[in-house]
Amino acid sequence: MDGVEMAKKKENYAFIDSQNLNLGVRSMGWTIDYRKFRSYLRNKYNITKAFMFIGWVASNQALYTELQSAGFILIFKQTVGYTENGTKTIKGNVDAELVLHAAAIEYNNYSQAIIITGDGDFACLADYLKNNDKLLKIIAPTNKYSKLLKPFSDKIINVGKIRNSIEYQKSQHRRSVETLGLSGDGGIRSIPKKTKKVNSKGRR
Repeated sequence: MDGVEMAKKKENYAFIDSQNLNLGVRSMGWTIDYRKFRSYLRNKYNITKAFMFIGWVASNQALYTELQSAGFILIFKQTVGYTENGTKTIKGNVDAELVLHAAAIEYNNYSQAIIITGDGDFACLADYLKNNDKLLKIIAPTNKYSKLLKPFSDKIINVGKIRNSIEYQKSQHRRSVETLGLSGDGGIRSIPKKTKKVNSKGRR
């Protein structure tokens, strides 16, 4: 194995369920500074690429650009609007896209993966990665993650334990990516024209 192959083998990737992370952390009464979070993933776990699966909402273009600037590779999915009990809701589901990228599209490109979610729908992915020695960690937004993830408790980190390292501080003077917004975190593979394009290899 030459030096290039060895370097490639050491790369770790993160696959982020944006809605689950955002809503979970916000339910605990705080918000994430996504620039700090990206740095934490890089410095702590050598995450060379962090894929964020997120719903596309036209009004969130500025947010998407900031997240890309912070170092995340965004994978978009079309959202669906509907009305429930008189309240308009925008919803999407990124589960299939996240599993597809982690278990197929990017599978041969990384050594180990971090899955960031507390959703039990990803238990099959966690099991697959663990059986192939490719599951590094699962970062759960709260301590109330799905029971389906219990078999991987030795791999699970509650994001609250790293709050001091990644929390958004309102006293910060610089502009920061502190939230993912409240609407449409579901996850369009294509990047909107007004947003800088980041392909699956992380180049713009």
